[in-house]
Amino acid sequence: MPTTLFIDSTPDIDRVWKRVHGPGDPAITVNMGPVAEAAIPAVVAGYDTVINDATYFTEATLSACPGLRHIVFLGTGAASFVDLAAAARLGIKVSTIGGYGDTTVAEHALGLVFAAARHIGAMHSDVRAGGWRPRQGMELSGKTLGIVGLGGIGREMARLGRGIGFETIAWNRSPIAEPSVPLVTLEELLDRAHVVSLHLALNDATRGFLDGDKLARLRPGAILVNTARAGIVDEAALVERLRAGQLGHYATDVFSHEPPSPDDPLLKLENVTLTAHAGYNTPEAAMTMYRRAIDLAAKGP
Repeated sequence: MPTTLFIDSTPDIDRVWKRVHGPGDPAITVNMGPVAEAAIPAVVAGYDTVINDATYFTEATLSACPGLRHIVFLGTGAASFVDLAAAARLGIKVSTIGGYGDTTVAEHALGLVFAAARHIGAMHSDVRAGGWRPRQGMELSGKTLGIVGLGGIGREMARLGRGIGFETIAWNRSPIAEPSVPLVTLEELLDRAHVVSLHLALNDATRGFLDGDKLARLRPGAILVNTARAGIVDEAALVERLRAGQLGHYATDVFSHEPPSPDDPLLKLENVTLTAHAGYNTPEAAMTMYRRAIDLAAKGP
């Protein structure tokens, strides 16, 4: 039977976790995070399986955990937190969980679209500070929504986008026999879309995918939404275009390091909307994800 540690739970997670992890399930030790990098080997010692929400496992850290054989990552973007190549070399299996929150994440992405289009975060801050500046926004009905990645979340985003009157188009890395919306080339999508929503997995093929040349194709004033992974976008090129006002707004739920450091350039820009990697975080999606994590951990490496 695997010995399992949930390395970095939080109070919010724990409230839902206790509803899912039942008396008939294998024992899982729950440690409240975050865990400093230097402390990870000591915390993990004695466990062969770790359930991981947002702890960074570098090659050096993995090498210092000789008994670790299996990491169950809560979500799909394990590459953002685990050195997958190093894990493979060390014989550590990494399991991910997909499809648990397609609707939840798409709803969050659409919320970011509304917030960016109508400057909701900026006006909220203005009013709380005693100011009063009605800001002109973008009416979304009749505009073009471009979805990059038509997997489960992308399909849900397309459904929601059509519901509010977007003309919705998509690009996918691989062919789709019966797409739910028209598929176009990536170049056409970037040229046409008023709003671009990213729904790609992060891997070697997609890291830095939206580079300076692709960002330059976006129409002036376009909104870019990212609920996928920060590494998909070339951040230096992104910040440059935001500072120049060539990109209208960047609304993101994901960062290159989470939480972002105080000197992260995105924190200094006005034409951004930032949330704390919470797109997946509803009780409905969380319960599904934790149930699958428990089952994966019980199977062992």
